[in-house]
Amino acid sequence: MTQLTHDFVNAAEVDSLLDVVPVAGRIGAEIRGVALSGDLDDVTLAAIRAALVRHKVIFFRAHDHLDDAAQEAFAERFGSPVAHPTVPVAEGSRYLLELDSKEGYAASSWHTDVTFVDAYPEASILRAINIPAAGGDTLWANGVTAYEELPDSLKTLVDNLWAVHTNLYDYAGTFSEADRKRVEEHRKVFASTVYETEHPVVRVHPESGERALLVGHFVKQFVGLSSADSQRLFGILQDHITRPENTVRWRWQTGDVAIWDNRATQHRAIADFGLQRRTLRRATIAGDVPVAIDGSRSRVIKPEPSLRAVA
Repeated sequence: MTQLTHDFVNAAEVDSLLDVVPVAGRIGAEIRGVALSGDLDDVTLAAIRAALVRHKVIFFRAHDHLDDAAQEAFAERFGSPVAHPTVPVAEGSRYLLELDSKEGYAASSWHTDVTFVDAYPEASILRAINIPAAGGDTLWANGVTAYEELPDSLKTLVDNLWAVHTNLYDYAGTFSEADRKRVEEHRKVFASTVYETEHPVVRVHPESGERALLVGHFVKQFVGLSSADSQRLFGILQDHITRPENTVRWRWQTGDVAIWDNRATQHRAIADFGLQRRTLRRATIAGDVPVAIDGSRSRVIKPEPSLRAVA
């Protein structure tokens, strides 16, 4: 296995203006002493964005002062918020997506948000509202360190490999104890418009220049490979990304906020909380079209670009 390029990937930041405390060895940091709002000054905001690029996911405890409007105001300060392309926004909000799990019904699968479109979100901002007494943690995985530690032979393969991502995938496989009726209801909303996009398997980060593996459960098939070969290779790459050493696990408390770099990570909610209620609301920040190592960009398959322009 290839040695990582630096010994302490997620070391503390001695030169940051913020109090940044690493949570795990390769990904994740808590930022203390900052109250997120739509009124953050430019210097603090720049420091938060720098910490995000470096640590891939950042956490803020006890932000009970945030309601939907304040979360949206911070999202507008952070970037350009966008609504989900198919799922309706939370009631009373402009673009917040509600993740409300109840009665044991919760999606739990490793993914990068909305990669079935070309310019998928650069970041997500998730706020905890109702948290189970036990369970319901979220995991994040570092796509950069996953790529760095690939054997050279696998790097040679994935450096020029592309994958088709779609929102029409195996929904039943992402839900715990889901019945057919619920899966079908979810599919009708989530895939009300079917999207397909070809992305490079290795994306060059537009700010850091780092190379990150881009797969996750929206991958339908690798370009030029059969379905059977795609499934085998998908499993190999996902195993590299989600190795325990490459992840961070966050135990939520009500009022917590997590922001992750959606260009360099995958994440997964853990559906281990039974019939307890778990409610969070997410703002997503508009991103750009991924660039491959050779400089080529992701391309839309469905819907046809002409139809998307009219819509």
